[in-house]
Amino acid sequence: MKSFFAGGGNVPWGMSGLSLFMGFFSAGTFVVWGSIAYSYGFVAVMIQMTMALAGFIVGTWIAPRWQRTHSLTAAQYISERLGVNVQKFYTYIFLVVSVFTTGSFLYPVAKIVEVAAGIPLTYSILGLGVFSMIYVSIGGLRGVIVTDVLQFIILFSAVIIVVPLSFEKVGGLGNFIDSVPAGFMEPVHGEYSWWFLLAFCVYNSFFLGGNWAYVQRYTSVKSANDSKKVGWLFGGLYLVSALLWMLPPMLYRIYDPSLGGLDNENAYLLMCKLAMPQGLLGLMLGGMIFATASSLNATLNISAGVFTNDIFKRISPKASDKTLMRVARLSTLGFGLLALIVALLVKSMGGIVNVVISVAALTGVPIYLPIIWSLFSRRQNARSILTVTLLSLAVTLSFKFLTPLLGLTLSRGAEMGLGAFVPVALLAFAEIYLKSKNYVDPKYLAYAARKHNDNTLPAAQSDAANRYTRRVLGLSISVAGLFIAALGCMAESSRYIPIIMGLIVLTVGLVIRYKK
Repeated sequence: MKSFFAGGGNVPWGMSGLSLFMGFFSAGTFVVWGSIAYSYGFVAVMIQMTMALAGFIVGTWIAPRWQRTHSLTAAQYISERLGVNVQKFYTYIFLVVSVFTTGSFLYPVAKIVEVAAGIPLTYSILGLGVFSMIYVSIGGLRGVIVTDVLQFIILFSAVIIVVPLSFEKVGGLGNFIDSVPAGFMEPVHGEYSWWFLLAFCVYNSFFLGGNWAYVQRYTSVKSANDSKKVGWLFGGLYLVSALLWMLPPMLYRIYDPSLGGLDNENAYLLMCKLAMPQGLLGLMLGGMIFATASSLNATLNISAGVFTNDIFKRISPKASDKTLMRVARLSTLGFGLLALIVALLVKSMGGIVNVVISVAALTGVPIYLPIIWSLFSRRQNARSILTVTLLSLAVTLSFKFLTPLLGLTLSRGAEMGLGAFVPVALLAFAEIYLKSKNYVDPKYLAYAARKHNDNTLPAAQSDAANRYTRRVLGLSISVAGLFIAALGCMAESSRYIPIIMGLIVLTVGLVIRYKK
């Protein structure tokens, strides 16, 4: 169980940081934020920058706190710190929300396959979903993390290749700057205001710091200092990639400004189809598919972990390890099937942009912030934590579904701000009130006094797993580099860009493979 869901507690921080980046990132970046980049321009880059800032915040303050809990899952920490009843409440909420988030990861990549390869959306969702379900049920967390790193290398290489080729199609940087619509390079636009960016940064900080799938990345490394590096690496990567990700759809706006409605979601892929030779387009498509598989895999793995460790194990405490592993794999398949259903319904929910932002605004901070707050507070107890979550959800859901019936509809920025700051205000009020009473939660005192056994695998076994992981990863990256270079050789034009990138990737793979 420790190995399957936590990588033995000894995953190298660099791999865990890249896995966090790929788990957070998905084809939704190209579809959701790519749609905004095509429509409004630089504001999409600013939205990505809020994710970089969130990574630095989490790495500095939140990730080390999670690592010091030595818990197998976030649910296990909640049970020990706040009690079994609180753990059950959050477990059920998390599992419901995870089905929607997993479905929202699956829909964009199926949309990409539909646009690029002509495979109908329904068949794309079913095929990709079944593939990911089988893969995660076999590989566990270490398998997810290892392939996340490989997927990062392939995707980053493909994006670096597509950007200069896209500039060639629109006549270069100078022509792009001269041709952009008025206001296209402004940092904010319409409903994506400064207020929205501030609220979205707050949301991302607590979502990244509290989402149970991402908590695994902080607890699977061997020290609190390593968990800091995981968050900082995430922030640094988003800082570099924000503009890189968003340039192709912004460039496509210059080439073809006629897209409208949900067709905006296709802008990124249309630019790739225009700029890249067919073989390299397949590379880009593969990178997008398996980048999204990273997000899907991470959520499926933690959902199965929560169900197995925190629900089934309580129902059947004498279950053998063999039984627990069987339940873990079957529950992975079960959550995958539910995610398939959600992905098939996304279009009827108003499109992926509406689904992603609405789910974020309604549930993100109310669910994750109270638990994060408990990592730092000795005063918050089960009652205060549950009250804040329930009140926050009641407020956000009311403004989303009830007040529009009375003619009061919130803008996107106001909706995000409401979801982000209501829980902060309620928790701050509760903290001040409890402090005025000189109250300290007895369960916190018991939790702090208890000596935790982290059940880490023996060092030799963990080190052996890391050495094996490095050899497999190095070989895989080397082969990927050879394929990229070969695709460059077969291209009819602009061969030098993919050939150079392929040789760089090959060199990186050989260094990893043969490093002592």
